[in-house]
Amino acid sequence: MSKKFASHADLDEKTVSFDKLSDNAYAYTAEGDPNTGIVIGDDAVMVIDTQATPVMAQDVIRRIREVTDKPIRHVVLSHYHAVRVLGASGYAPEQIFASEDTRDLIVERGEADMASEIGRFPRLFRAVETIPGLTWPTITFKGAMTLWLGSLEVQLLQLGRGHSKGDTVVWLPQQKILFSGDLVEYGATPYCGDAYFTHWPTTLDAIAALKPEKLVPGRGAALTTPEQVQEGLRGTRAFTSELFERVKQGVAAGHDLRTIYKDTHAALKPTFGHWVIFDHCMPFNVTRAYDEATGHTDPRVWTAERDQEMWRQLEG
Repeated sequence: MSKKFASHADLDEKTVSFDKLSDNAYAYTAEGDPNTGIVIGDDAVMVIDTQATPVMAQDVIRRIREVTDKPIRHVVLSHYHAVRVLGASGYAPEQIFASEDTRDLIVERGEADMASEIGRFPRLFRAVETIPGLTWPTITFKGAMTLWLGSLEVQLLQLGRGHSKGDTVVWLPQQKILFSGDLVEYGATPYCGDAYFTHWPTTLDAIAALKPEKLVPGRGAALTTPEQVQEGLRGTRAFTSELFERVKQGVAAGHDLRTIYKDTHAALKPTFGHWVIFDHCMPFNVTRAYDEATGHTDPRVWTAERDQEMWRQLEG
């Protein structure tokens, strides 16, 4: 393979930021590594996405303990991907919330996804041996759910498909702060291997309609002004829409997947090539876009074996 597989060349440690968005909300970010959101209620803490392993979760807990001694009782899974959920046990939460669609995906493909992602991201699965197994939600919802952390209202919302079938955002309506999961990225390449390209723009419209004033994306720095929020939405929309349009054009022209991949990569690199994990994501993204453009409505399951086979086909 001419390029190192997935993120195997990404070995440099990132600098962590822990940004205060309000008295109740914080963002744990690390230069394009997966983000974690923190919501502090009157008597308990909620963590949104957990990091990849229980050991990696300990750094999030250390940061939380710098600002509050309230117990961490709640974990929310924005979607099912292993890098987002497998650190959950490190928090010893009382409840783990997820959409019903996310739980269905864990049932269907959780084991395969865990093996796949551990193979793709060696640096992000530090102390992988500490993962006790799949993370299972204890409470699921469909569409919307409201929680009260004392006087603080927290809404869990399924605004539509995009990054996955089960995407959940966490919305603090009193403060206009939104945690988007990987539906929105900022300076980081959206991963689209399990995406619904046709639905994603409409879901971004639904996020915009909430008029968030601050937003924590799945990857990238916290967006702390309405202008930055709009920039994050525009960038995510531009990347996913242009990629899908290029792939559809290639399919209409009768090109094979490898040709479409090379053409799409070349077309997007000048604008987006500096974004984090661009070269990692593009083979997976174009493969999924090709499937959707050729009538495969739902994403196929990624396995460690399929990952390697696809990479050889497109990058070998």
